[in-house]
Amino acid sequence: MDRRSFLLSTSTLALSQLLFGCGGNNQTQLKVQLLKGSIPGQVVNQFHNVQQQVQLKFALVEQIEDLFQQLQNWQQKPKATDEQGWSRFIPFRQGQKTADADLVTLGDYWLKAAIEQKLIQPLQELQGNELKQWPTLDENWKKLVTRNDQGNLDTQGKVWGAPYRWGSTVIVYNRDKLRELGWTPKDWSDLWRDGMQQRISLLNQPREVIGLVLKKLGKSYNTENLDQVLDLEKELKTLNQQVKFYSSNNYLEPLIMEDTWLAVGWSSDVLQVLGRYPQLGAVIPKSGTAIWADLWVRPAGITKSSFSDRWIDFCWQPNTAKQISVLTKTNSPIATNIDASDIQEPLWSLLKSDREVFDKSEFLLPLSPSAIKQYESLFAKIKV
Repeated sequence: MDRRSFLLSTSTLALSQLLFGCGGNNQTQLKVQLLKGSIPGQVVNQFHNVQQQVQLKFALVEQIEDLFQQLQNWQQKPKATDEQGWSRFIPFRQGQKTADADLVTLGDYWLKAAIEQKLIQPLQELQGNELKQWPTLDENWKKLVTRNDQGNLDTQGKVWGAPYRWGSTVIVYNRDKLRELGWTPKDWSDLWRDGMQQRISLLNQPREVIGLVLKKLGKSYNTENLDQVLDLEKELKTLNQQVKFYSSNNYLEPLIMEDTWLAVGWSSDVLQVLGRYPQLGAVIPKSGTAIWADLWVRPAGITKSSFSDRWIDFCWQPNTAKQISVLTKTNSPIATNIDASDIQEPLWSLLKSDREVFDKSEFLLPLSPSAIKQYESLFAKIKV
């Protein structure tokens, strides 16, 4: 899944000042490659204040997909011809590139592939105690990142990632236009209402679009066999008549310009614009939605550093977690004491904790190759 920040908050811009940290060449380094906008600069400053013996090198990357590709590049073996050509001059040359970061941001959607391709290594064994704040995580988060060597959920597996913020798929809409129609959206079923033909934009993602229809039908986002879901294709075709276009990147601009009246998007994008455009409202569907998470992962081949564990634990401390949540406009996997006074009103409804809706929501978990083909084929078919 690809997500991008529509706007970058000023609080994260300060992070660019810490790309190379400070200190001499002999100072211990902590090198982190992270998603741009996902960590406030002041959080890094605070960590540096308590860990002054370490030189911080934080590099910002625009897209989760780019970070995944970087992990792949570090593990690619050189071509045989290249290896033979250079071996005379570099006799001790390694067979693969060395990872250039102690920790990297990765989305939970990419976790299975990263494990299967041996791009990352476990953060700890399940019974390990390297991560001191691990017990403070809700069981849902522990289950998400505890996996076997094939990348599948496994309660007896290892801990492969450390979630530090999360969000969901939401409905964002033009208040004025829908008020004229006499309703505001509450759930996925509202996307099928009269008067919305060619007024909606959806994410260009089979799992997201088919998933919301499955949710409307009382099924799971992670349904394996779509052929067994009654009326699924019919519902998708009807929904497609409401859709003006599909995009995973440019779905908010047309809404702001009133070319569309309603969109389905990721909360990380939506929350960045709600405060600036009062005509927009947003809601988490009450029957549940898809949840995504940004994680810290450790590249394969990198020597484990105690400072990387300290950084993860620092992100999980309640005060730090609160800052990450408020300043990057996302939710936290750690229980925090955020209240309405911490966040402007349009954003509060998406960030406040609603356990009932959360319990109905789902992570997009790995599917079998045959199921993935089903999703892609059906999605392509209904868009014709």
